[in-house]
Amino acid sequence: MDEELRIIISGGGTGGHIFPAVSIANAIKAKHPKAKILFVGAEGRMEMQRVPAAGYEIKGLPIKGFDRAHKLKNFEVLFKLWKSLRMARQIIKDFNPQVAVGVGGYASGATLYECAKMGIPCLIQEQNSYAGVTNKLLSKRVKKICVAYEGMERFFPAEKIIMTGNPVRQNVLSTPLSVEEARKSFGLAPDRKTILLVGGSLGARTVNRSVMEHLDLIANTDVQFIWQTGKFYNQQIMDFMKGKELPNLKIMDFISDMGAAYKAADLVISRAGASSISEFQLIGKPVILVPSPNVAEDHQTKNAMALVNKNAALCVKDVEAPDTLLKLALETIADDRKLATLSENVKKMGLKDSADVIADEVFRLIKG
Repeated sequence: MDEELRIIISGGGTGGHIFPAVSIANAIKAKHPKAKILFVGAEGRMEMQRVPAAGYEIKGLPIKGFDRAHKLKNFEVLFKLWKSLRMARQIIKDFNPQVAVGVGGYASGATLYECAKMGIPCLIQEQNSYAGVTNKLLSKRVKKICVAYEGMERFFPAEKIIMTGNPVRQNVLSTPLSVEEARKSFGLAPDRKTILLVGGSLGARTVNRSVMEHLDLIANTDVQFIWQTGKFYNQQIMDFMKGKELPNLKIMDFISDMGAAYKAADLVISRAGASSISEFQLIGKPVILVPSPNVAEDHQTKNAMALVNKNAALCVKDVEAPDTLLKLALETIADDRKLATLSENVKKMGLKDSADVIADEVFRLIKG
Protein backbone atom coordinates (compact mmCIF):
# COMPACT_ATOMS: atom_id res chain seq x y z
CA MET A 1 0.00 0.00 0.00
CA ASP A 2 2.88 2.38 0.79
CA GLU A 3 4.26 2.22 -2.75
CA GLU A 4 0.93 3.07 -4.35
CA LEU A 5 -0.43 5.63 -1.89
CA ARG A 6 -0.87 9.07 -3.51
CA ILE A 7 -2.93 11.76 -1.81
CA ILE A 8 -3.77 15.34 -2.75
CA ILE A 9 -4.37 17.81 0.07
CA SER A 10 -5.81 21.16 -0.95
CA GLY A 11 -6.72 24.44 0.70
CA GLY A 12 -5.20 27.09 2.88
CA GLY A 13 -5.19 30.87 2.80
CA THR A 14 -4.62 31.34 6.53
CA GLY A 15 -2.49 29.73 9.21
CA GLY A 16 -5.70 28.33 10.65
CA HIS A 17 -6.21 26.22 7.52
CA ILE A 18 -2.56 25.36 6.91
CA PHE A 19 -1.72 23.94 10.36
CA PRO A 20 -4.47 21.28 10.20
CA ALA A 21 -3.60 20.41 6.60
CA VAL A 22 0.06 19.85 7.45
CA SER A 23 -0.90 17.93 10.61
CA ILE A 24 -3.06 15.58 8.51
CA ALA A 25 -0.17 15.09 6.07
CA ASN A 26 2.20 14.35 8.94
CA ALA A 27 -0.23 11.80 10.38
CA ILE A 28 -0.53 10.07 7.00
CA LYS A 29 3.27 9.94 6.62
CA ALA A 30 3.69 8.61 10.17
CA LYS A 31 1.39 5.68 9.37
CA HIS A 32 2.64 5.16 5.77
CA PRO A 33 6.13 6.68 5.36
CA LYS A 34 6.29 5.97 1.62
CA ALA A 35 3.01 7.76 0.88
CA LYS A 36 3.29 10.51 -1.72
CA ILE A 37 1.45 13.71 -0.79
CA LEU A 38 0.93 16.69 -3.06
CA PHE A 39 -0.57 19.96 -1.83
CA VAL A 40 -2.53 22.27 -4.10
CA GLY A 41 -2.90 25.87 -2.92
CA ALA A 42 -3.68 29.37 -4.16
CA GLU A 43 -0.89 31.47 -5.64
CA GLY A 44 0.21 34.31 -3.40
CA ARG A 45 -1.35 32.84 -0.26
CA MET A 46 0.37 31.75 2.92
CA GLU A 47 0.35 28.03 2.08
CA MET A 48 2.79 28.58 -0.80
CA GLN A 49 5.53 29.29 1.79
CA ARG A 50 4.36 27.31 4.80
CA VAL A 51 3.82 23.96 3.05
CA PRO A 52 7.33 23.71 1.49
CA ALA A 53 8.77 24.78 4.85
CA ALA A 54 7.02 21.73 6.34
CA GLY A 55 8.69 19.49 3.75
CA TYR A 56 5.89 18.97 1.20
CA GLU A 57 5.55 19.80 -2.49
CA ILE A 58 2.83 22.26 -3.45
CA LYS A 59 1.34 23.39 -6.76
CA GLY A 60 -0.31 26.82 -6.99
CA LEU A 61 -3.52 27.83 -8.74
CA PRO A 62 -4.25 31.45 -9.77
CA ILE A 63 -7.70 31.26 -8.15
CA LYS A 64 -9.07 34.11 -6.03
CA GLY A 65 -12.33 35.12 -4.41
CA PHE A 66 -15.08 37.33 -5.79
CA ASP A 67 -14.74 41.07 -5.21
CA ARG A 68 -18.08 42.29 -3.88
CA ALA A 69 -16.95 45.92 -3.77
CA HIS A 70 -15.64 46.10 -7.36
CA LYS A 71 -17.90 43.88 -9.44
CA LEU A 72 -16.18 44.61 -12.76
CA LYS A 73 -13.06 42.92 -11.41
CA ASN A 74 -15.02 39.66 -11.24
CA PHE A 75 -14.53 39.10 -14.97
CA GLU A 76 -10.88 38.51 -14.11
CA VAL A 77 -11.94 36.33 -11.16
CA LEU A 78 -14.09 34.16 -13.45
CA PHE A 79 -11.24 33.79 -15.94
CA LYS A 80 -8.90 32.74 -13.13
CA LEU A 81 -11.48 30.25 -11.88
CA TRP A 82 -11.75 28.71 -15.37
CA LYS A 83 -7.95 28.61 -15.64
CA SER A 84 -7.61 27.10 -12.16
CA LEU A 85 -10.10 24.34 -12.94
CA ARG A 86 -8.11 23.44 -16.08
CA MET A 87 -4.83 23.50 -14.16
CA ALA A 88 -6.28 21.44 -11.31
CA ARG A 89 -7.53 18.84 -13.80
CA GLN A 90 -4.03 18.51 -15.29
CA ILE A 91 -2.35 18.33 -11.86
CA ILE A 92 -4.74 15.54 -10.88
CA LYS A 93 -4.10 13.61 -14.11
CA ASP A 94 -0.33 13.92 -13.70
CA PHE A 95 -0.30 12.95 -10.01
CA ASN A 96 -3.06 10.31 -10.25
CA PRO A 97 -4.19 10.35 -6.59
CA GLN A 98 -6.38 7.70 -4.98
CA VAL A 99 -7.99 10.23 -2.64
CA ALA A 100 -8.24 14.00 -2.11
CA VAL A 101 -8.52 15.95 1.13
CA GLY A 102 -9.83 19.53 1.30
CA VAL A 103 -9.46 21.89 4.26
CA GLY A 104 -11.37 24.89 2.87
CA GLY A 105 -10.37 27.82 0.71
CA TYR A 106 -10.66 28.63 -2.99
CA ALA A 107 -8.00 26.17 -4.17
CA SER A 108 -9.72 23.38 -2.28
CA GLY A 109 -12.97 24.11 -4.11
CA ALA A 110 -11.42 23.87 -7.57
CA THR A 111 -9.26 20.85 -6.80
CA LEU A 112 -11.87 18.69 -5.07
CA TYR A 113 -14.53 19.63 -7.63
CA GLU A 114 -12.30 18.24 -10.37
CA CYS A 115 -11.30 15.20 -8.30
CA ALA A 116 -14.95 14.32 -7.66
CA LYS A 117 -15.76 14.73 -11.39
CA MET A 118 -12.98 12.22 -12.14
CA GLY A 119 -14.35 9.69 -9.65
CA ILE A 120 -11.65 10.19 -7.02
CA PRO A 121 -13.07 9.83 -3.48
CA CYS A 122 -12.87 13.07 -1.50
CA LEU A 123 -12.90 14.07 2.16
CA ILE A 124 -13.29 17.59 3.51
CA GLN A 125 -12.43 18.95 6.91
CA GLU A 126 -14.58 21.81 8.24
CA GLN A 127 -12.81 23.56 11.11
CA ASN A 128 -15.41 26.14 12.08
CA SER A 129 -18.80 25.92 13.79
CA TYR A 130 -20.28 27.71 10.78
CA ALA A 131 -19.44 26.01 7.50
CA GLY A 132 -17.57 27.93 4.83
CA VAL A 133 -18.96 28.45 1.33
CA THR A 134 -16.43 26.15 -0.35
CA ASN A 135 -17.16 23.21 1.92
CA LYS A 136 -20.92 23.72 1.66
CA LEU A 137 -20.67 23.59 -2.14
CA LEU A 138 -18.44 20.49 -2.03
CA SER A 139 -20.50 18.60 0.55
CA LYS A 140 -22.78 16.94 -2.03
CA ARG A 141 -19.80 15.61 -4.01
CA VAL A 142 -17.53 14.30 -1.23
CA LYS A 143 -17.68 10.97 0.60
CA LYS A 144 -16.86 12.12 4.13
CA ILE A 145 -16.98 15.38 6.10
CA CYS A 146 -14.84 15.73 9.23
CA VAL A 147 -16.09 18.34 11.70
CA ALA A 148 -15.11 19.80 15.07
CA TYR A 149 -18.47 21.06 16.37
CA GLU A 150 -21.85 19.57 17.13
CA GLY A 151 -24.88 20.50 15.03
CA MET A 152 -23.15 20.56 11.65
CA GLU A 153 -26.16 18.78 10.13
CA ARG A 154 -27.37 22.34 9.50
CA PHE A 155 -24.87 22.52 6.65
CA PHE A 156 -23.99 18.99 5.59
CA PRO A 157 -25.66 15.61 4.91
CA ALA A 158 -25.79 13.93 8.32
CA GLU A 159 -24.73 10.51 7.01
CA LYS A 160 -21.38 11.90 5.80
CA ILE A 161 -20.41 13.69 9.02
CA ILE A 162 -17.67 12.38 11.33
CA MET A 163 -16.76 14.18 14.57
CA THR A 164 -12.97 14.34 14.55
CA GLY A 165 -12.04 17.72 15.98
CA ASN A 166 -9.36 19.94 14.46
CA PRO A 167 -5.71 18.87 14.21
CA VAL A 168 -3.40 21.18 16.14
CA ARG A 169 0.30 21.98 16.28
CA GLN A 170 2.01 19.18 18.20
CA ASN A 171 4.51 21.46 19.96
CA VAL A 172 1.59 23.17 21.70
CA LEU A 173 0.66 19.92 23.43
CA SER A 174 4.07 18.47 24.19
CA THR A 175 6.11 21.21 25.89
CA PRO A 176 8.36 19.71 28.61
CA LEU A 177 8.48 22.97 30.59
CA SER A 178 6.79 23.52 33.95
CA VAL A 179 4.73 26.69 34.46
CA GLU A 180 7.61 28.30 36.34
CA GLU A 181 10.19 27.33 33.71
CA ALA A 182 7.94 28.62 30.94
CA ARG A 183 7.59 32.02 32.62
CA LYS A 184 11.35 32.23 33.18
CA SER A 185 11.93 31.49 29.48
CA PHE A 186 10.14 34.78 28.73
CA GLY A 187 12.16 36.67 31.33
CA LEU A 188 9.24 36.86 33.76
CA ALA A 189 8.85 36.06 37.44
CA PRO A 190 8.05 32.36 37.93
CA ASP A 191 5.46 32.87 40.69
CA ARG A 192 3.20 35.62 39.32
CA LYS A 193 -0.04 35.24 37.39
CA THR A 194 0.40 35.78 33.68
CA ILE A 195 -1.84 36.83 30.76
CA LEU A 196 -0.93 35.99 27.16
CA LEU A 197 -2.23 38.31 24.43
CA VAL A 198 -2.00 36.96 20.91
CA GLY A 199 -3.67 38.07 17.69
CA GLY A 200 -2.09 35.70 15.18
CA SER A 201 1.30 35.82 13.45
CA LEU A 202 0.54 39.15 11.74
CA GLY A 203 -1.20 40.58 14.79
CA ALA A 204 -4.62 41.98 15.65
CA ARG A 205 -5.02 45.74 15.65
CA THR A 206 -7.84 45.73 18.20
CA VAL A 207 -5.99 43.54 20.71
CA ASN A 208 -2.95 45.79 20.37
CA ARG A 209 -5.02 48.94 20.90
CA SER A 210 -6.51 47.39 24.02
CA VAL A 211 -3.03 47.25 25.54
CA MET A 212 -1.69 50.56 24.24
CA GLU A 213 -4.66 52.53 25.56
CA HIS A 214 -4.51 50.98 29.05
CA LEU A 215 -0.85 50.85 30.03
CA ASP A 216 -1.92 52.41 33.34
CA LEU A 217 -3.81 49.23 34.26
CA ILE A 218 -0.74 47.12 33.49
CA ALA A 219 1.55 49.44 35.46
CA ASN A 220 -0.66 49.15 38.55
CA THR A 221 -1.04 45.36 38.75
CA ASP A 222 1.15 42.46 39.84
CA VAL A 223 -0.09 40.45 36.87
CA GLN A 224 2.47 39.79 34.10
CA PHE A 225 1.74 40.06 30.37
CA ILE A 226 3.22 38.36 27.33
CA TRP A 227 2.16 40.42 24.33
CA GLN A 228 2.58 39.09 20.80
CA THR A 229 2.07 42.20 18.69
CA GLY A 230 2.34 40.49 15.31
CA LYS A 231 5.05 41.32 12.79
CA PHE A 232 2.87 43.80 10.90
CA TYR A 233 2.38 46.08 13.93
CA ASN A 234 5.61 45.52 15.86
CA GLN A 235 7.72 48.47 14.74
CA GLN A 236 4.87 50.93 15.30
CA ILE A 237 4.30 49.52 18.79
CA MET A 238 8.00 49.51 19.73
CA ASP A 239 8.19 53.19 18.72
CA PHE A 240 5.09 53.92 20.81
CA MET A 241 6.54 52.10 23.84
CA LYS A 242 9.84 54.02 23.94
CA GLY A 243 10.07 55.56 27.39
CA LYS A 244 6.99 53.63 28.52
CA GLU A 245 8.63 50.25 29.18
CA LEU A 246 7.07 48.19 31.98
CA PRO A 247 8.82 45.33 33.83
CA ASN A 248 5.68 43.16 33.83
CA LEU A 249 5.03 43.55 30.07
CA LYS A 250 7.03 41.31 27.73
CA ILE A 251 6.61 42.47 24.10
CA MET A 252 7.35 40.15 21.16
CA ASP A 253 6.57 40.41 17.47
CA PHE A 254 6.20 36.64 17.10
CA ILE A 255 6.30 33.71 19.52
CA SER A 256 7.88 30.62 18.00
CA ASP A 257 7.26 28.36 21.01
CA MET A 258 3.53 28.67 21.62
CA GLY A 259 3.63 25.61 23.86
CA ALA A 260 5.80 27.53 26.33
CA ALA A 261 3.62 30.65 26.01
CA TYR A 262 0.42 28.73 26.75
CA LYS A 263 2.10 26.94 29.66
CA ALA A 264 3.22 30.26 31.15
CA ALA A 265 -0.26 31.78 30.97
CA ASP A 266 -3.12 31.57 33.45
CA LEU A 267 -5.37 33.29 30.91
CA VAL A 268 -5.15 33.86 27.15
CA ILE A 269 -6.64 36.66 25.04
CA SER A 270 -7.02 35.55 21.43
CA ARG A 271 -8.92 35.81 18.17
CA ALA A 272 -11.48 33.03 17.68
CA GLY A 273 -9.95 31.09 14.82
CA ALA A 274 -10.84 27.41 14.73
CA SER A 275 -7.27 26.12 15.16
CA SER A 276 -6.59 28.34 18.18
CA ILE A 277 -9.84 27.28 19.84
CA SER A 278 -8.98 23.62 19.31
CA GLU A 279 -5.65 24.21 21.04
CA PHE A 280 -7.35 25.84 24.03
CA GLN A 281 -9.74 22.89 24.24
CA LEU A 282 -6.99 20.30 24.28
CA ILE A 283 -4.84 22.07 26.88
CA GLY A 284 -7.79 23.32 28.95
CA LYS A 285 -6.71 26.95 28.86
CA PRO A 286 -9.06 29.74 30.06
CA VAL A 287 -9.52 32.25 27.27
CA ILE A 288 -11.16 35.55 26.39
CA LEU A 289 -12.02 35.49 22.70
CA VAL A 290 -12.12 38.63 20.55
CA PRO A 291 -13.64 37.48 17.23
CA SER A 292 -12.26 39.14 14.14
CA PRO A 293 -14.94 41.06 12.22
CA ASN A 294 -12.93 40.69 9.00
CA VAL A 295 -13.70 37.05 8.19
CA ALA A 296 -16.25 35.45 5.88
CA GLU A 297 -19.76 35.02 7.31
CA ASP A 298 -18.56 36.23 10.75
CA HIS A 299 -17.58 32.64 11.54
CA GLN A 300 -15.22 33.64 14.38
CA THR A 301 -18.14 35.03 16.38
CA LYS A 302 -20.01 31.77 15.82
CA ASN A 303 -16.93 29.79 16.93
CA ALA A 304 -16.68 31.90 20.07
CA MET A 305 -20.36 31.58 20.95
CA ALA A 306 -20.15 27.78 20.69
CA LEU A 307 -17.80 27.99 23.69
CA VAL A 308 -19.52 30.84 25.51
CA ASN A 309 -22.82 28.93 25.44
CA LYS A 310 -21.12 26.11 27.38
CA ASN A 311 -19.44 28.49 29.86
CA ALA A 312 -16.13 27.44 28.31
CA ALA A 313 -14.84 30.90 27.30
CA LEU A 314 -15.53 34.61 27.59
CA CYS A 315 -16.12 36.81 24.55
CA VAL A 316 -15.62 40.51 23.88
CA LYS A 317 -16.83 42.13 20.66
CA ASP A 318 -14.06 43.64 18.56
CA VAL A 319 -15.63 47.12 18.66
CA GLU A 320 -15.85 47.01 22.48
CA ALA A 321 -12.42 45.53 23.17
CA PRO A 322 -10.31 48.72 23.41
CA ASP A 323 -12.53 49.96 26.24
CA THR A 324 -13.33 46.76 28.12
CA LEU A 325 -10.89 43.93 27.29
CA LEU A 326 -8.02 44.61 29.68
CA LYS A 327 -10.31 45.39 32.61
CA LEU A 328 -12.21 42.13 32.08
CA ALA A 329 -8.94 40.18 31.80
CA LEU A 330 -7.67 41.51 35.13
CA GLU A 331 -11.00 40.79 36.82
CA THR A 332 -11.04 37.25 35.41
CA ILE A 333 -7.46 36.35 36.34
CA ALA A 334 -8.14 37.45 39.92
CA ASP A 335 -11.05 34.97 40.16
CA ASP A 336 -9.53 31.51 40.68
CA ARG A 337 -12.94 29.83 40.69
CA LYS A 338 -13.81 31.41 37.33
CA LEU A 339 -10.50 30.32 35.83
CA ALA A 340 -11.03 26.76 37.06
CA THR A 341 -14.57 26.62 35.63
CA LEU A 342 -13.48 27.93 32.23
CA SER A 343 -10.57 25.47 32.14
CA GLU A 344 -12.73 22.49 33.08
CA ASN A 345 -15.48 23.31 30.58
CA VAL A 346 -13.25 24.11 27.61
CA LYS A 347 -11.29 20.89 28.12
CA LYS A 348 -14.52 18.86 27.95
CA MET A 349 -14.93 20.06 24.36
CA GLY A 350 -11.52 18.86 23.17
CA LEU A 351 -11.17 15.91 20.79
CA LYS A 352 -7.76 14.22 20.91
CA ASP A 353 -5.69 12.73 18.09
CA SER A 354 -7.75 14.46 15.39
CA ALA A 355 -5.07 14.20 12.69
CA ASP A 356 -4.72 10.46 13.27
CA VAL A 357 -8.49 9.96 13.14
CA ILE A 358 -8.73 11.91 9.86
CA ALA A 359 -5.76 10.00 8.40
CA ASP A 360 -7.53 6.71 9.18
CA GLU A 361 -10.64 7.97 7.38
CA VAL A 362 -8.48 8.80 4.36
CA PHE A 363 -7.13 5.25 4.31
CA ARG A 364 -10.66 3.83 4.52
CA LEU A 365 -11.62 5.80 1.43
CA ILE A 366 -8.67 4.34 -0.45
CA LYS A 367 -9.61 0.79 0.54
CA GLY A 368 -13.19 1.49 -0.51
